[in-house]
Amino acid sequence: MCTRIFWNDNAVAKTVSRCMDWAVSDEPDLWFVPRGTARDGGSESTQNHTWVSRYASVVLSMWRLGTVDGLNEKGLAAHALYLDPTPDMYAVDDGRASVANALWVQYLLDSFATVAEAIDAIDDVRISSRLLRGQQMGVHVALEDASGDSAIIEPIEGRLVVHHGPEFQVMANSPTMDAQVANLARYKPFGGELPPPGDITSLDRFVRASYFLHYLPEPANVEQAVAGVFQLIQNVAVPYGAPYQDGGVYPTWWEAGADLTNGTYYFMSTRSPSLFWVSLDDLKDGDRVLSLNPRDETLVGDSAHRLEPAELVY
Repeated sequence: MCTRIFWNDNAVAKTVSRCMDWAVSDEPDLWFVPRGTARDGGSESTQNHTWVSRYASVVLSMWRLGTVDGLNEKGLAAHALYLDPTPDMYAVDDGRASVANALWVQYLLDSFATVAEAIDAIDDVRISSRLLRGQQMGVHVALEDASGDSAIIEPIEGRLVVHHGPEFQVMANSPTMDAQVANLARYKPFGGELPPPGDITSLDRFVRASYFLHYLPEPANVEQAVAGVFQLIQNVAVPYGAPYQDGGVYPTWWEAGADLTNGTYYFMSTRSPSLFWVSLDDLKDGDRVLSLNPRDETLVGDSAHRLEPAELVY
C-alpha cells in the first residue's frame, strides 16, 4: 500500500515524502490549480459542497478521478492513503454539505493554510464515499505544514478521528493510527526491545520508517533535508513482484515529496531513474490550470516550465 514520512524536527527545512503502492498504476497526472478555481465535492449527495480555491496548489490526481497528494502555496501538504473500508466508515447523510473521499485532499489544500485551520474546520463538511473504477475506497489523510505541525485524520464508525501534533510523523495503511502507535511501542527505541522488522506489511513499514527517521542525522542544507526523506521512503517502498501475506502484489509506482519550508514539490516514478521538481514560487500567481504527465521519463530537475495549459477534468 502506501507510507508517508514527515521530517519536522531538523533545523533546516520541514520535508515530507510518500509512496504510492497499488496493484495497478494509478496513472498519475500533475496539476497546478490556481487560486479562484471553482470546485465541487464530487459527491453523489444532494448536499454536494462547492467552494472556490483560496490557495494555489500543485497536486497529483489518481485516474483523473480525484486528488491523492499535493502542496499548496502556504506550505500545507496533504496525502490520501488507503485504509481498509468498513460499512460504517463514513458519516451518514446528516444535512451537512458533502465532499467525496476522492476530493478530500483537494478541498483541504484549496481551503486551508495550516494544519490547525483544517482541524478547526474538521466538521464543517461531511466526507462521503465514492466508487473509483468500481472500487470502494477507504481513505485516511495526513496533513502537515511549514511550522512542523502534523495531523492524521481517519474516518471511523461515522466520525473523523484526529491525531494532531508534531509527533505524528509517520503514517501507513491499516490498522488505524492508534493501533500502529501501540505496535510501535514494542520496538526499540520506542519503549520495547524488538529490532526493526523487514517485511512489507503496513505494521512493519510504519515501524521501519519511524526507526530510521529517529536516527536520521541533522542535514547540512536543504538538499540533504529532501534527500533524507526520499532515502527513508525508498527504504519502505515495495519492489515489483513482492507478495503480501495474502498473495497480493502492490508495488510502489511512484514517490513524491515536498519541501514545505521553501514551497517545492518533488516526484519520482519508479519506472524512471530521475527525480524532478516544481516550485510554487514559479507558479502560484498564475491564473490558468496547468498539467504535466509525471510519468514522462525525460523529466529531471526543475520542471515548472514543462507544465502546459490544460482543462481540469475532475
